[in-house]
Amino acid sequence: MAKVTVKLPEDLLTKFSKLAEKSDAVAERVLEAGGEVVLAKVKSNLSSVIGSGTKYESRSTGELERSLGLSSVKLDRNGNHNIKIGFSEPRTDGESNAKIANIIEYGRHGQPAKPFLKPAKTSSKSACIARMKEVLESEVGGL
Repeated sequence: MAKVTVKLPEDLLTKFSKLAEKSDAVAERVLEAGGEVVLAKVKSNLSSVIGSGTKYESRSTGELERSLGLSSVKLDRNGNHNIKIGFSEPRTDGESNAKIANIIEYGRHGQPAKPFLKPAKTSSKSACIARMKEVLESEVGGL
């Protein structure tokens, strides 16, 4: 049987070892960059649907839009990095931001649905991936 020996360039091996040491920090920066792209689209969609197509003048206080944000990157029990877009709680009027966002997204009796989350997810997917790739390449290139 033949024997093959493959030798990787020294600089490539050095980059691999540096990347292994900084993989958590790199993953966080990549996820935050992608999350910012999606967050901007969700905010844009939310502000366009609030108060539109109503019989009466909008009573929006802007609190729902202000509460929308990005969580910090967290590790789950399987070791995967996660970042979430959501609403901070509580509101000043005692209601739940998640409840109000759900009513806007899916509607209720007498109030039509005005989706803003699902369209944002769909329309920002490719831009999010592209931004994450860009940040990853810059992080790896900087090692």
